[in-house]
Amino acid sequence: MSRPALALPPQLSPAAAEGTLRRVSRFLARALPLCRAHTVEFYTRGLWDRFVAPRPAAVLEALRRPLTEASGAAAEGWDDDTFSKVFCENSEKLINVHSFALAAKYCSLSSLGVCTPLEDILEALRGDNQGTTGIKTDEFMNNKKSHEVQVMSELVVNIANYCDIKQVIDIGSGKGYLSSFLSMQYKLKVYGIDSSNINTNGAHERNRKLKKHWRAYQSRGKANLKSQRLEKANDRPEESEIKCKAINEKPLNNDSSLQSQDQMAIQDLVPSCGFKGIATCEMSKQTEADLVAWTQSDENKLSEETLAILNVLPADVVEVSSSQCNCGELCEEEKARRKMVSLKANVSKSSESNLYFPLTSCITAKTELSDIITDLEDCMMVGLHTCGDLAANTLRIFTAKPEIKAVCSVGCCYHLLSEQFENQEECPSEVWGFPMCQYLKDKGWCCGRNARMSACLLPTESLFYRAVFQVIIEEIYGVTKSDRHVGKTFSKSSSFIDYVRKSLKKLELDDSKLPDSCIMDYYEKYKHRMNELEAFNMLKVVLAPCIEILILLDRLCYLKEQENIAWSGLVKLFDPVKSPRCCAVIALKKQSCF
Repeated sequence: MSRPALALPPQLSPAAAEGTLRRVSRFLARALPLCRAHTVEFYTRGLWDRFVAPRPAAVLEALRRPLTEASGAAAEGWDDDTFSKVFCENSEKLINVHSFALAAKYCSLSSLGVCTPLEDILEALRGDNQGTTGIKTDEFMNNKKSHEVQVMSELVVNIANYCDIKQVIDIGSGKGYLSSFLSMQYKLKVYGIDSSNINTNGAHERNRKLKKHWRAYQSRGKANLKSQRLEKANDRPEESEIKCKAINEKPLNNDSSLQSQDQMAIQDLVPSCGFKGIATCEMSKQTEADLVAWTQSDENKLSEETLAILNVLPADVVEVSSSQCNCGELCEEEKARRKMVSLKANVSKSSESNLYFPLTSCITAKTELSDIITDLEDCMMVGLHTCGDLAANTLRIFTAKPEIKAVCSVGCCYHLLSEQFENQEECPSEVWGFPMCQYLKDKGWCCGRNARMSACLLPTESLFYRAVFQVIIEEIYGVTKSDRHVGKTFSKSSSFIDYVRKSLKKLELDDSKLPDSCIMDYYEKYKHRMNELEAFNMLKVVLAPCIEILILLDRLCYLKEQENIAWSGLVKLFDPVKSPRCCAVIALKKQSCF
């Protein structure tokens, strides 16, 4: 049974969302020429003189200077006159670096005030229900992935409970970190879909290994919970001492009911772990209220499958261990109790083996999920760092399919997005990753791949190596474009000479015509201009959050345009230091669609 729906947090109105998108796009429209420039061509195309008026030292100083407090409300007052102070109207060059940085800060996620706090939506979804005690995922994931899975899974399970659904579809599931955790920790039925068969096979194997150790992880988590309860009980030492004394002085046969409850609570808290003796000793220190609460809590957690089986099977079908009491002396109520415990363990073990299903399929906006998932039912879609168009397609499938009641999507790899207007050609039959909302479509808005790449820029020295290398291959080899890529050669190179030679081999160019002395001459020629590239790179870094918020607002405005959506918003899920792509697009359909 689902609990009565509570009011979700206030959401941004469609008009407010579009108004915010207009302000961000107005600023970026002036800044995009700088952001679209490719740093590989920095020296060969003279990018500094084309786009920036101040000298590099002045730019670096201005960008390192602390900014005054910025807010999205302040940006509402910005008009064309304000922007003319940032960029020259005639040359379109950047002329005021401080105003440029301030405008970028106005248009960032933290300043616009468009995000719903995670705590607010969790509180509304959870209602009176208490949060579950989680297994520490850092035992089998790295710190970054553990943080992401722990936070996102809590949100997902609360959305699922709110919508009264048990099935989750994880799009772009990769190695199955999120899917495995949702199925094992929260008993959700999860289909993880990934386009890579290698990832799917890896997810199968990883899930198999994880299940072997899952009971140990559960036991540790429950032991931690029990320890916390003990600490709370120890805050009342006198009361605990009295009750402990009372329990210890009672003959065991004087209160068989309490004893059986005690044993059941211990068995459920520490399944198959050989901790019964320790648990019994510690349990005796708890109050009677704790014992009753634990027993009731565990009984409430019995799955519907278990209860259904109990209604069919006779009371003596379950074998009871002879090390406990004589079966013949047990009352019917006690037999039923022990049967519950045994069946719960068996059903739980069986369920854990069949709640996560990794599948291989390429998902597009036109994908029919029922062709992939034969038992598709009311469900929600999730995506943790879905690349490029996959995040946009997730939202499109969500709005189009009535059985999908909610979506929680965290995108990444914006440079892989397809853009409708990037090549100045419209193709109505094609489904593009950007733009999604009608406002940006009407404007024919285009970021360009180089601008979208700004969100994941490389260190300055790496860019410097690549920019100088571009000069070399143009002047020595006459190559301006190549189908081959240098890739991550910088991290594997011991020096600039080593970098150049490895890069030439990747491009299949003859490096014998280029002596080391010639390579170093190029390095020395441009070394003193490295600060130009550093300053230019910093300008692009300042713009990166604005480009990301433009893409996120485009997706949010698309959801606001749909008539079947009850609530939609942006939620900052992760610590951006641990996980830079930290914002989720979340939406729930109207109750009439359920």
